[in-house]
Amino acid sequence: MTKTSVSLTSPIKPNMEYWAEKIDLAAAMRWAARHNWHEAIANHFSFAVSDDGSEFIMNAYGRHWSKAQASDVLLLNANQSPKHMGQTVDPTAFAIHSAMHRNLPQARCILHVHPKYTTALSCLKNPEMLPIDQNTMRFYQRVAIDQGFNGMGLGDEAERLTTMLGDKSILLMGNHGVMVTGETIAHAFDELYYFERAAETLMTAYASGQPLAVVSDEVAEKTMRQWLAYPNFAEKHFAALKAILDEEEPDYRQ
Repeated sequence: MTKTSVSLTSPIKPNMEYWAEKIDLAAAMRWAARHNWHEAIANHFSFAVSDDGSEFIMNAYGRHWSKAQASDVLLLNANQSPKHMGQTVDPTAFAIHSAMHRNLPQARCILHVHPKYTTALSCLKNPEMLPIDQNTMRFYQRVAIDQGFNGMGLGDEAERLTTMLGDKSILLMGNHGVMVTGETIAHAFDELYYFERAAETLMTAYASGQPLAVVSDEVAEKTMRQWLAYPNFAEKHFAALKAILDEEEPDYRQ
């Protein structure tokens, strides 16, 4: 397919380039809304379509996530500020995701939301994901924690966030939320789903006031590696979610 530059002057005009990836991003947004992870029209999902991360697709500004469609997803350039910033493109979203994709091309998919339990965890003085069940153990030693919140993700703050991930795939953003990265949209969404489930278990256990039964480092690491080796789990999970949308809300593909 011949490559064309995206036009931001008409955000609802479909650009068929990277259509399969746009469908997946719209599906991820629909399910984020179903799980109530999103902030109305705020928060942002993106996926790099070039190897160096300079070109990426991201949801347009102003569309409620429960109505997300593939045609809403924009093709953007991390090195070029959009002409219609604040109208078609969320300024915070572009600042954070352009910096992340530009500086961390290995982070192909980036999902940023403020889910209830994960955000509550991020507000604790010690927001470590303690290994107390299978889901929390999945993320043993895989989470970077940023406790240097310095306002909304614009300018220097966006660039600073790119230095926090290191060799981890998940950034728990103190006093803010979470940023999950993955090789594919399916993989990143699966990680996000289980991270919020893990946070829910941990925060519920904290609320009981009883001492936590934290497992040993050996058991936590063993379980984490078993999760990582589980065959085709994320792909099957995401395919099942799309099958539900295909039956109940097929317009996400439009």
